[in-house]
Amino acid sequence: METGINVSSIASDLREYEDFIQPYEDAVSIVQVWLETLDKDFQRRHKHNPIHSMQSRIKTLNSIVGKLDRKGIPVSFEAAKDYLTDIAGIRVICFYVQDVYTIVNILKKQMDIIMIKEKDYIEEPKKNGYRSYHLVLGVTVYHAEGKQYYPVEIQIRTLAMDFWASMEHQLCYKAVRDDKTLLSKELKECSLLLEEIEGRMERFYDPEAEREG
Repeated sequence: METGINVSSIASDLREYEDFIQPYEDAVSIVQVWLETLDKDFQRRHKHNPIHSMQSRIKTLNSIVGKLDRKGIPVSFEAAKDYLTDIAGIRVICFYVQDVYTIVNILKKQMDIIMIKEKDYIEEPKKNGYRSYHLVLGVTVYHAEGKQYYPVEIQIRTLAMDFWASMEHQLCYKAVRDDKTLLSKELKECSLLLEEIEGRMERFYDPEAEREG
């Protein structure tokens, strides 16, 4: 493959991309099954669903090529496999902060995974106010030639965190350069307010009392 954003040069036909991306799709499916099973089991045991919703995504060919190009890495599927850990991703939306940590702890106990990267932006938010829990797990995918680990980026956040992140993305995309400093300050304040409101609402929820009932 040649360097440069030219889709025809990175794949002679669609099958080359499909062959490359298939195990990433399989890895996402495996994690989704884990999460769905966890949610059902938690509901059965504790009468509470920690997961509100899930969204999965797989990078398109254009997106893979563009990211390698921006990083200054010669474009090839081999390079994508070696250097990109976000080709496959899942976003998990929870009701409560404690649900986020429940899911994180259970995911870490799964067999056939390796921890590639972990960052707790809830305990230590980004400077702009962004909060979420990020994991990159190497998920075992079995195929005819054997087994191999494929990275899946997992973002776990609450409804409030997801609302803020979605609005921040939309507002910053539309903001003109002169507005961005003020906007960043306002968004940080909004993040702090949402964190306070979220904490107050979470106190209304007493999982121990609910489990005892």
